[in-house]
Amino acid sequence: MHAPETRQKFVERRAQGWSFVRIAAELGVAKSTLIEWSRQLRFELQNQTAIEMDELKNRLLGHRQHRANALAEKLAAVEAELRQRNLSSVSTQGLYALSSSLQRQIEAAIGDLSFVSPVKDIPSDEYVEEVQQWNP
Repeated sequence: MHAPETRQKFVERRAQGWSFVRIAAELGVAKSTLIEWSRQLRFELQNQTAIEMDELKNRLLGHRQHRANALAEKLAAVEAELRQRNLSSVSTQGLYALSSSLQRQIEAAIGDLSFVSPVKDIPSDEYVEEVQQWNP
């Protein structure tokens, strides 16, 4: 039997994209055991991977709220400029395209974060058979 800390290290390393071979070498656990753990801990792995990807996105692009606010400021500036423009102007088309692009970027920046849970962990009074994902 392996310590819970070893299993937790496995989840963390696997969520960071480490290979089974690399994890096996670091933790001193057989690759076949790690594969079995990946089946048993699939929900924890999915959630930890979501957290890792969110942290990576934040490091590379800034926090979601900051990204959305910056895009909203750009959108407001473009929309203000559009209100001053003659709609028959060619550059106005470019501003409409930019406005649309910024709106799509804001929607993407706000995006959905998805967590999963084993059905057995959902309280029976909250369980709905058709719903197995939780989106905060």
